[in-house]
This record gives sequence, structure tokens and C-alpha cells, in this order.
Amino acid sequence: MEYYLQLFINGLVVGGIYSLVALGFVVIYKATKVVNFAQGEMVMVGAYVCFGLTVQLSIPFVWAFFMTLGFSVVLGLLVERLALRPLIGEAHICVIMVTIGLSSVLKSIVQLIWGTQIRVYPEVLPSTPVMIAGLPVAPVYIAAFALSAVLFGLFTLFFKYSRMGIAMRATAHDQQAAQSMGIGIRGIFALSWCIASVVSTVGGVILGNINGINSHLGVLGLKVFPAVILGGLDSLLGAALGGLIIGVLENVCDGLAKDLLGLGGFRDVAAFVVLVIILMIRPYGLFGTKDIERV
Repeated sequence: MEYYLQLFINGLVVGGIYSLVALGFVVIYKATKVVNFAQGEMVMVGAYVCFGLTVQLSIPFVWAFFMTLGFSVVLGLLVERLALRPLIGEAHICVIMVTIGLSSVLKSIVQLIWGTQIRVYPEVLPSTPVMIAGLPVAPVYIAAFALSAVLFGLFTLFFKYSRMGIAMRATAHDQQAAQSMGIGIRGIFALSWCIASVVSTVGGVILGNINGINSHLGVLGLKVFPAVILGGLDSLLGAALGGLIIGVLENVCDGLAKDLLGLGGFRDVAAFVVLVIILMIRPYGLFGTKDIERV
């Protein structure tokens, strides 16, 4: 029983990171109706930039972290301005193909600068585990979950109460109506990409402190995608819960498969199996908006 409780706790930590990355998916989709398939590579770039500042330039981790957040804002602005703004008004499939191409470009840049080997962050928090419910939990896991929860809460308050957040929600609901009320649609698009880049960077830095990083970290975007679909592409609450559910399912199902069937590697397919089952019942996800189209 303790083994599965440990898997559950680890799943919550991983799920918190999934929720952050899923938030980036949802923010961009709500503002632009585009699915960003370069989200995982944004996670990877942020993780490597923070690693480079901390290890290769010997900058203290806290300062390196905030400098990386600044870099992620610039990255989001550049992507929106150079790659996506010229495509405003074009078919969604064109923009999606650009994000797929962008993922390849970002991955190639990382491999060119840092190579493909695994990189390990220096130890930031003590390694002595903390006992929770009689189980040892590494402090980095506790910090990771707490940071994910705090950031998600802050972004939720931002979208609900701030003037810019309300403008983003209005743009997501009806772009033409929002523009007629004086809301700058292009500015909203740029802000959405900046937010997506920032939350991806935070997720990448957290993962780097837990497992290290390599050039395959971008695959995380595909692993998070089931969480986004499960919660609903246009729901912030769905992104949070979807990430947590997928994180826990991956860990617990993998443990069950090893114990009962002697099979490994079930972690990578568990999320997609559950996703198919859920979507057969709720095609719009747990909290997604039903799009009813009259013919």
C-alpha cells in the first residue's frame, strides 16, 4: 500500500508540471484557436537556458531562474511577431504546421548548442527527504508541487480579475466583438504566447531539478496533450485537473502493470488509453465547452 501511495505522491508532482505546460496550450488556444505543437520544445529551451546560466556561466540559481523567465518572455514575443503574426487570418492548419516546424527548429538549436547528452542541474535544495504520511518525499518534489500550485493560482486570478486577463477572455470568446470594444487583438496574441513560454520554462526548470534534461525533453508536449484534451482545450480548470489526473494515472498504472503483469513501459500509453475512453463518453473533455453547430 505504501508503494502505491508513493506512486500517487510522485504522480501529483509530475501532474503539477503537466498542468503548467497544459496551461500554455489552453492560453494560446483560447486566444488564437491554435494548438501549439511547439509547447514541449519551449519547455526544453527554457530548461537548457537556465542550465547554461547556472552551470556554464556560474550564475546563482535564483538569479538564473529569473533571467530565464525574462528570456522566455522575449522568446514568446519573437515567435508571435516573426512566425505567427504574418499568418493572422490564414487557415488554422497553416498556423499549426508553423508550430510543428518551430518545434523542429528549437530542438535543432538546442542540440547544436548543448548536444544530446543528459545534463544535470546542481543541487538547489537539501537531499534529505521529508516525511509525509509516513513516507519519505524529496524536498525538490514538495517545492515543485508548491510552485506549480502557486503559479496556477496566480494565473487564475490574473485571468479572472485583471484588466488584461478579462481582455484575453473577451478575445477568446469573440475576437471581432473584442476588437470593436477597443481591445488590441495583436497585443493579446503576443501576451498569450509570452504566458505560454513562461509557464513552459517554469515546467522545464522544475523537471531539470528533478530528473535532469536532454534533447528529448520536448516529447513532454505530446505527453501533456492528453491532459489538455482530457480537461478541455478551452478550460483552465480542466488543464489543472487534467494534468494531475494524467500524472497520477501514469505512475499508478505503470506500477500496477509491473506488479500484476510484469510489464514495463505502460506509463507512456496509460494516458492515451484513458483519454480514448473519456472522449468516447465526453468528446469535449471534462470541462470543455460544447460547440453546437446547427446545420
